[in-house]
Amino acid sequence: MARYQPKSNNALKSGSGDNKAKGLMLPDHATKIYSRHDHINDITMSEPLHIRTTADGSHTVFFSQLNEHYHSTFGALTESMHVFIRAGFDCLSGYKAVTVFEVGFGTGLNALLTLIATAKNNCTTVYHTIEDHPLDEKLIHLLNYADLLPGRTTVEIFHKLHRAPWDSCVHIDKRFILHKIKADFLVFNPGFHYDIVYFDAFAPAKQPEMWRKDNFEKIYTMLNPGGILVTYCVQGEVKRNIKATGFQLETLPGPPGKREMLRAKKIEP
Repeated sequence: MARYQPKSNNALKSGSGDNKAKGLMLPDHATKIYSRHDHINDITMSEPLHIRTTADGSHTVFFSQLNEHYHSTFGALTESMHVFIRAGFDCLSGYKAVTVFEVGFGTGLNALLTLIATAKNNCTTVYHTIEDHPLDEKLIHLLNYADLLPGRTTVEIFHKLHRAPWDSCVHIDKRFILHKIKADFLVFNPGFHYDIVYFDAFAPAKQPEMWRKDNFEKIYTMLNPGGILVTYCVQGEVKRNIKATGFQLETLPGPPGKREMLRAKKIEP
C-alpha cells in the first residue's frame, strides 16, 4: 500500500542523539532547523502526488487528494532511522542472518536504511516488503534520500531497489536479498518466517482495518520465536490489540517530537 498518512509532527532538535541511528549519521546540512513554512518546498508531479522537503532535509511524498504525507513532515529520514533501524533492526545486531518483513514499501526509505545497516552489522538480510500501490518511477528519481546518506554507490543502490521486479527475489548486493510483493496485506497469506516486522501502515484514523487484532495475529504467526514488531503508533486500542495477540509489549521513546513508539516481542509459551 502507498503511504499517505503522516504519523506525527516531529520537531527535530539539531544535535540531538535522535538525529542518528546506530552506525548511521545524518550529515550536518540535513539537520538544519526549518520553520513550518520553510520546509514545505514543493516539487509538483502529475496530480495528486508532490514531493515535499521535511525538516531534516529529506523528502516525503504528499498526496493532495487526501491532504496527507507519506512521512512525518518534521523529518522523514530521522523518523525511519529511529523507529525501524535504531529500535528495530539494530536490536538483532548479533544475528549473522536477518529476515525482515515490511508492511508498506512506499518510497523504499526503510529498505535503503536497512541495506546500509546490514553492512554496518556485518550480517546478511532477506528483506520482504509488501505494497499494493507502487510509486511511479519518475517520482522515485526525484527523492533525495541517497544524497543524504553515506556511500559512493548509495544512489545506484536506491534505484536498484526500485527497479527490482515485483514478486521475485533479487540480490541487491552480496549481503541483501530483496523480495517485493505486490499485494494487499489484508488478504496476503505469508509462507515465510521473519525475525522482525516493520509495521508502517497508515495511522488508525485513516486505515483502521490495518490495525485490527486479526492482522497482529497474522504477524505473530509470521515471526520466529523471539521475533519483534516495531511501529510508530502508540494508540491505546493498537496497544491492546497487540498485547491480546500474545506479544510482550514495550513502549520506547519516540523520534524527535513524538513521545513514544512501540516494540513488541513474540514470546512462545
